[in-house]
Amino acid sequence: MTTKLKPTLGTFSLWGIAVGLVISGEYFGWSYGWGVAGTLGFLITTLLIALMYGCFIFSFTELTTAIPHAGGPFAYSRRAFGETGGLIAGLATLIEFVFAPPAIALAIGAYLNIQFPALDPKVAAVGAYIIFMGLNILGVKLAAMFELIVTILAVIELLVFMGVVSPGFSMANFTAHGWAGDHGFGLQALSGVFAAIPFAIWFFLAIEGAAMAAEEAKDPRKNIPRAYISGILTLVVLAIGVMLLAGGAGDWRKLSDINDPLPQAMKMIVGEHSRWMHMLVWIGLFGLIASFHGIILGFSRQFFALSRAGYLPPALAKLSRHQTPYRATLAGGVIGILAIFSDNWIHLQGMSLTAAMITLAVFGAIVMYIMSMLSLFRLRRTAPDMPRSFRAPGYPLVPGIALVLAVLCLVSMVWFNPVIALLFVVIMLAGYGYFRLTTTQRAQAPHDELLMDRE
Repeated sequence: MTTKLKPTLGTFSLWGIAVGLVISGEYFGWSYGWGVAGTLGFLITTLLIALMYGCFIFSFTELTTAIPHAGGPFAYSRRAFGETGGLIAGLATLIEFVFAPPAIALAIGAYLNIQFPALDPKVAAVGAYIIFMGLNILGVKLAAMFELIVTILAVIELLVFMGVVSPGFSMANFTAHGWAGDHGFGLQALSGVFAAIPFAIWFFLAIEGAAMAAEEAKDPRKNIPRAYISGILTLVVLAIGVMLLAGGAGDWRKLSDINDPLPQAMKMIVGEHSRWMHMLVWIGLFGLIASFHGIILGFSRQFFALSRAGYLPPALAKLSRHQTPYRATLAGGVIGILAIFSDNWIHLQGMSLTAAMITLAVFGAIVMYIMSMLSLFRLRRTAPDMPRSFRAPGYPLVPGIALVLAVLCLVSMVWFNPVIALLFVVIMLAGYGYFRLTTTQRAQAPHDELLMDRE
């Protein structure tokens, strides 16, 4: 059985994957942060998280180029800390990439519902899963080309949005009621800054997923640093621009708890029947589609890598005739579709289903970021001779900043989201239980030099 992925991706394609994985975060999800922190409080949160991601990406790129593996963080942590370390990072990454798509699919449904009020957003979400799982199964080169096209369109659309609403921007609108509790900066406002962390992370969540395409990169040691660095700069500029201009378009409180803040912000400026408004709804779907499609690619590679290494059922590592992990793709899709309909029987901390899925995905991301930075420090000591075509600048300060901020984020999220934190722990423990029962399965897995355990 073939267990090798085919290298076909260049720098521009990898940039498209890195930005496309994230760009839906500029279209929706982040505005829930306004509801808990206010615009000014959330601006502080966003700048803090942007610093964390900047430091993280410059550090993470060293790992990605040194160990170009479809498992991404799973491979780095296993190399650094052995099988249990790989398990923690691998499961956390899987949670991030499996539970982010349901939130995006529901946002796709919300956008389509604006044009077709009779269309149930959940039905549209399931349709999106079926279409884009199919596209991923047809081949990574086709999938990456589609991802690049929709990502470029999504970036252009965000620039158009900023251009159209900027004449109506008012700083007074943005700063009005700008702190949590609406009593100026104090303990309640500071609490809001930390409570809003998951929604600021949503601006950048999943950019690290390009690492899971590393095995399919033509020259990962050159292409991945270029893609990552240009990608994080693109996203920071777009995130800050979109947030400021949407918040200054009118009463931002009307945008703080919905899945389509950009069309509603534009409506405040140009009116409901403007052609600009309809254009944003339709073209705005490209941003959601880019991330949805890209994260499906990400979770399929993570399922594939964990299964190939024996951490999950080996059957999930089977490749199609197009050399894509089709069973892994379907497995993640089934879980996501079940999550879409879970709000009928599960209620998490009074959150909307979208906010709950975002928060659960962010828990996975933060644990993975912590494991990745710890792996970087560990491998610098235990494998000093490992080829590193890109070395983290400012080591150890830059990765240290990323690690400290990630730990701060994790503590804050557990404090403000105890129920979802418990759900995250339950899922991780279930994975650990399977891990303990399958020692023989891992021993029989194909040998992989990049996954050699530490000595």
